[in-house]
Amino acid sequence: VGQKKLNAAVSSFEQSASSKPPISVEWKPYIIDPNTKTDGEEFEAYNIRRWGSSGWTNGLKRNGRKVGANFNNWVTWPNTLKAHQLIAYVTDPDRQVANKPSTSECNAVIFDAMYECGENVSLADTLVKIGRERLGVAESEVPQLRMHLENNVGAKVVMKEIQSGRKKYGIKGVPFFIVGAVDGQSSVGQPYGFSGAQDSSTFEEMFEELAGKLE
Repeated sequence: VGQKKLNAAVSSFEQSASSKPPISVEWKPYIIDPNTKTDGEEFEAYNIRRWGSSGWTNGLKRNGRKVGANFNNWVTWPNTLKAHQLIAYVTDPDRQVANKPSTSECNAVIFDAMYECGENVSLADTLVKIGRERLGVAESEVPQLRMHLENNVGAKVVMKEIQSGRKKYGIKGVPFFIVGAVDGQSSVGQPYGFSGAQDSSTFEEMFEELAGKLE
């Protein structure tokens, strides 16, 4: 839901005037419950075990439908460690391929597979399929990607990034956004840091304010 609202705000801001500074979005990893079973858990069973029911998701689904996040087939509560490793693999700056996806594109694909297609993104087989069919992983890369996921080659890097976010920004849940202005390589002013799926208008107001600092 947070990504849908952010994407709408970015699109609206960039279309409102040609002179507006461009917006770059980068998503970082976060694992809601590291104690989720390695292969994921059945959705209802997980929610009953942890919270007593899945009732808390009703509001999330209602809000999601308003922005195109329908949650039509959310059947697994995944352990997302391997999914984050897939994203890191396909977006690696050293990976020399054409049409490399962004972290935003990767997240959108993972969310769609998990929430709308009923896929279990905890599993290496599922993630290899997603990488090959939807994220531009070539057949020649599949053995390396499979080894990368099955052996958790990138797990330490993912966990280090998560710990860094917790330490630097106090992140304790998602979505969490850091919005700032950058002129060249230097930050301009203090960035905003906030949690929750804010309305698109809230993002746009921040974009406008930060753009003014670059004039």
